[in-house]
Amino acid sequence: MESILGFSGALIIGLVIGLLGGGGSILTVPLLVYMLAYNPITATAYSLFVVGTSSLFGALQKYKSGNVDFKTGLAFSFPSFIAVYLSRRFLVPGIPNEIFTINNFVFTKNMFIMVFFALIMFLAAISMIKKRKRNLKELDYKQPYPKTFVQGLAIGVITGLIGAGGGFLYVPALVLWANLPMKKAVGTSLVIVSFNSLIGFTGDMQTLQIDWEFLSVFTFLTIIGVLIGGLLSNYIPNKVLKKGFGYLILVMSFYILLKELYH
Repeated sequence: MESILGFSGALIIGLVIGLLGGGGSILTVPLLVYMLAYNPITATAYSLFVVGTSSLFGALQKYKSGNVDFKTGLAFSFPSFIAVYLSRRFLVPGIPNEIFTINNFVFTKNMFIMVFFALIMFLAAISMIKKRKRNLKELDYKQPYPKTFVQGLAIGVITGLIGAGGGFLYVPALVLWANLPMKKAVGTSLVIVSFNSLIGFTGDMQTLQIDWEFLSVFTFLTIIGVLIGGLLSNYIPNKVLKKGFGYLILVMSFYILLKELYH
């Protein structure tokens, strides 16, 4: 029963990626941890592969419709994939299994990753729900590349830690910092996510045993969801999707925090 629900979840994850250009990892990690009983380290690694591969198919679909800005995408992805790879290869394995202890409460590495994940989910949810009006000066502003490079590094470290592609961070970044239209930001974020995730996963391949049979089936179902989501995105208003998904991950962030800290 759990495996049926888990594989059904793979389709839903793909739909989210195809519709929003990100957010798949926000669902993938909790699903792998709480429904399929993978530990957070393995779950975040598998999430990178699933989201990276499915985002690649989504990016090709968006490219055909002219909704990808490769120049901006590469500007963000270069510093990001370096940060993601180094985070997965060295930072995550270097975190101690027991971080601190207070009386009978032990704050473990697995708890740290899930709590940090929940906090990032919370911030992403607020950015999706909150309306932000930009003035004409902001619309004309093009930020210098060194600032983009630093932002890419920061997002890369965060997504490397939580095993996320980072689409839920890149879409608002591309809209607010690179001034891309929403549809083009979604398509461009898929290019960045596919680069970051798959390169980050190569760092995990050197430290983890990978169940390729499970991962292949799960990823295949996610890709189907991405292709369906990409088609549906032409008919569903993006603002409605963004706000609805924001509320969903807001609830999930509180669920993860409660489950990890009060289990």
